[in-house]
Amino acid sequence: MIREDKQALVDELSEKFQSHNAFYIADASGMSVAKINEFRRLCFTRGMEFKVYKNTFIRKALDTLGGDTAEMDAALKGQSGILFSKESGNAPAKLLQEFYKAQAYGKGVEPKPALKGAYVDASIYVGANQLETLSTIKGKNELIGEVIGLLQSPAKNVISALSSGGNILAGLIKTLSEKEEVAG
Repeated sequence: MIREDKQALVDELSEKFQSHNAFYIADASGMSVAKINEFRRLCFTRGMEFKVYKNTFIRKALDTLGGDTAEMDAALKGQSGILFSKESGNAPAKLLQEFYKAQAYGKGVEPKPALKGAYVDASIYVGANQLETLSTIKGKNELIGEVIGLLQSPAKNVISALSSGGNILAGLIKTLSEKEEVAG
């Protein structure tokens, strides 16, 4: 591969890193071609992409992200495939867990593709032990929705109290007026 081709590949990867708010680095070594294709199909149906890259290209592309990505160096050993997601940061983790469950890995067998590291909304997670954490984190849109819900909640409570209070007040006035008519 000539230098221009390598630079084009790094540029393509850098662009993908910039356009995806989350990407996971996984090791698919030891998987059969059929299993890798099955995993890629699952990724495609969920709007994600899984592609294998050389670690040196990944490192060079990570340097274009800005910020400190040195923690990811621990994940750049052996064969590396990248799982790209434009959705929430936890979607790839849930996909990996679902794939592992469908493969029914036995006890003591490392599930593949094994999570090596993840970059989610400028946060870095390294190691397969981070999969559970990654599957439970909330994306930016989910957090914004929760904040909006919390902000709307007090206003809804006030409106509800006022409208139910108005009904109670109207009921009281009606009852008092009926008592006056009966008494009069």
